[in-house]
Amino acid sequence: MLEFAHDLMGSPWIYLLVFAVAALDGFFPVVPSESLVITAGVFAASDGGPAPLPLVAAAALGAIAGDHVSYLIGRRAGPRLSGRRGYDRAARAVAERGGTILVVARYVPGGRTATTLVMGATGYPARRFARFDVLAGLSWAVYSVLVGHIGGAAFENDPVRGLLLGLGLALTVTAGVEITRKVRNGTARGDRGRVDEAVDGPGHLVVAGPVRGDDDADQRPARGGA
Repeated sequence: MLEFAHDLMGSPWIYLLVFAVAALDGFFPVVPSESLVITAGVFAASDGGPAPLPLVAAAALGAIAGDHVSYLIGRRAGPRLSGRRGYDRAARAVAERGGTILVVARYVPGGRTATTLVMGATGYPARRFARFDVLAGLSWAVYSVLVGHIGGAAFENDPVRGLLLGLGLALTVTAGVEITRKVRNGTARGDRGRVDEAVDGPGHLVVAGPVRGDDDADQRPARGGA
């Protein structure tokens, strides 16, 4: 695909290809949209390459369109998933932090598709989804083109090194997002499993169990007397 894209870098057809690949990657996450957009960004730094702004527009519109297809697929599948293991937890997470999750997941290949599917399946409001998805798609497009453009400008006479630099930066950011997410998840699990002790009034020692929802929270008697 990248070899095919090479032949189109000086043609207006490159914008259509970027749009199509970014859209397909939104619901079929085996298509290398990052690689293509970053490659096009590298060539945008040289004479005869695609213009950066139309390239950003094509990538953003394609990403937004693909995300909405994935959202609609999840919406259709939602009734079949309701009540299954993990569904309620996913629904709560999406309801509380749906917008943030959507924007961050856009930078994680594969993760973006899972996120948009879940948001559709759990009934996340379509208008709110669209607003956050525009932010996610536009920021991702600007980032990808800019990474390629910086690499291409730095290695104008050697676009292969520019491409490698751009892909390396993209992988670094992706890895950073994943590591941060895992660390935060691990910390949250540790906090939920910790037993806290607090003094509640004179002579009252209250032992709190693991933090859970109101429905299944442990009710433990206070130890000690007034």
